[in-house]
Amino acid sequence: MTVPPDAPPSWPVQSGRFDLGDLQTLSGETIPGAFLSWKTHGTLNAARDNVILYPTSYSAQHPDIEWLIGPDFVLDPARWFIVIPDMFGNGLSSSPSNTPAYPTLVTAWDNVQAQRRLLSEVFGIERLACVYGWSMGAQQAYHWAALFPDDVARIVVNCGSARTAEHNRVFLKSLMATLEAAPEHTGNGRFSAPPAAAIRAFGRIYAGWALSQDFYREGLHLSALGAPDLETFLRTDWEERYARRDAADLYAQLRCWEAGDISANPLYDGDFVAALRAIRARVLLLPGATDLYFRVADNEAEMANLGRAELLPIPSIWGHRAGNPVQNPEDTAFLRDNVRRWLDLD
Repeated sequence: MTVPPDAPPSWPVQSGRFDLGDLQTLSGETIPGAFLSWKTHGTLNAARDNVILYPTSYSAQHPDIEWLIGPDFVLDPARWFIVIPDMFGNGLSSSPSNTPAYPTLVTAWDNVQAQRRLLSEVFGIERLACVYGWSMGAQQAYHWAALFPDDVARIVVNCGSARTAEHNRVFLKSLMATLEAAPEHTGNGRFSAPPAAAIRAFGRIYAGWALSQDFYREGLHLSALGAPDLETFLRTDWEERYARRDAADLYAQLRCWEAGDISANPLYDGDFVAALRAIRARVLLLPGATDLYFRVADNEAEMANLGRAELLPIPSIWGHRAGNPVQNPEDTAFLRDNVRRWLDLD
């Protein structure tokens, strides 16, 4: 079944804003008047045990990731109460674009701690059936399992890792340097005006990493995504995508992504192996076979220290976007079938 993007859902939805007050971050800085934007799909049952947390990914806002929610899609709102918290820095929750004194670094730790308060104080939820995340959302899923091992039954790590790899950091630093080179950059990831030329370069760098060499070799940017030529594809799918976001928000979330590490906190004090071994949740690792950010090898290395985990690479040439296959029915079916199977496990 295909649902038009503007069709209203046939299941209950709610949305709101959760005010956290002045929130001290892991770095010791403070988000003044911090808040989370959120949206839910489905109905919370009386036992409060049908909850899936679905965090957002880099630069995404909740409308961007709702496409996989539906009776015939990956997350079924007839069965699950799906809570989408917008990440700090995405423009809907506290971000540089709406909080002038936004800290230098806000981490996945900070996001997960705030999300826990949202679930508890707004919905009375203390335990999660699953945390499902793609990319930076997958990093948050891993953080949930490590920081609250008794309160998470399952996680789905879709094209993500427990710690940002060095090669991944090279990509992130190239994007930060591109934004920093803009004449509009005033320092520390802030800008006097939209850096249009830098965002154009930013989008083109991203396009070379997000999709695999095989994807371009097969011409899928033309045949599957409908672009008439490469130049149009780079402009409409990448430049314009990031031009819709505030540059300071993009920069802040790059810093968050680069700092991703489930052990970089007072609970584990940098002991990465101990953080992995503390996870009690069932872990489904779904790396993209051709993902250039979060490699299959990263998840293979994590498996050695996970108690209950399955590694199932997505057999796709769509690179990182195999895990967010809004325009790719074959990879959508792979995710749907395997995630639903995982959710049925005791």
